[in-house]
Amino acid sequence: MNIKEKFGFKVKELREQKGYSIEYLANISNVDRNYISDIEKGQRNVSIEIIEKIITALNTDFGAFFNDKNFKK
Repeated sequence: MNIKEKFGFKVKELREQKGYSIEYLANISNVDRNYISDIEKGQRNVSIEIIEKIITALNTDFGAFFNDKNFKK
């Protein structure tokens, strides 16, 4: 699994845990829903600004988000 897939998997996992639809996450993060869908599929190189918007919308922080076994080698 590459880093784009790992990031997308974690976004989807947290989104589903919170019961958010892609549309809802798009609205609260101000990121296009198609872009979020592509992120979750591991098909996007995501800028740090978009990462911040999504992580904030998921009500977490960088440390908690990236402190995950999936991001460790």
